[in-house]
Amino acid sequence: MKKILLISTTLLLLTACQSAYYSAMEKVGVHKRDILVDRVEATKESQEKSQKQFQSSLEHLSALINFDGGELQSVYEQLNDDYLTSESAAKDVSNRINKVEDVATALFQEWEIELEQYQSATLKRESQKKLSATQRQFNKLLSSMRRAEKKMTPVLAALKDNTLYLKHNLNAQAISAIKGEFTNLKRDIQSLIKDMNSSILDSNKFIEQMNQG
Repeated sequence: MKKILLISTTLLLLTACQSAYYSAMEKVGVHKRDILVDRVEATKESQEKSQKQFQSSLEHLSALINFDGGELQSVYEQLNDDYLTSESAAKDVSNRINKVEDVATALFQEWEIELEQYQSATLKRESQKKLSATQRQFNKLLSSMRRAEKKMTPVLAALKDNTLYLKHNLNAQAISAIKGEFTNLKRDIQSLIKDMNSSILDSNKFIEQMNQG
């Protein structure tokens, strides 16, 4: 019970902090719409960096399974560094997606409330149509972002498994074991990169549409 209360209190505080932030930004002429576009752009850039990191991890793993002699300790250190960097990149992507969703929710709630303030039925109808279209566009974008985000989890788990295994088995047999897992991991990383590409394209379209609106 105490844990639930703590979580609820934390969420309320975070919500209050976000509301205060949006209000402060409004006062200096930066609206939720502007913040949403900026956050989508930042998320796209984070995805691009994460994409490059996962591609780099795949390349290093490809080199690992073709290992033909040398210092295995350095190979492990490279693999471990790839995992830690990929994990950090994935967390950054998730945090930015959460921020995108947060400001979008605040924007759409505000928009809904403001619809009731119209005196002109025509203008209200047009604003409602614009809101519905923007929500559809955003939901498509968010779904694309979350789909790519979800695929990072199994990839990170596989990278961690390989890192842990090599750490305690610095020998040729370890390389053979990792080689056996490589095909599935390669497929998962390629699928992740493909979904990230789709999400990045959707981000570009959404930003363009918001800037035109």
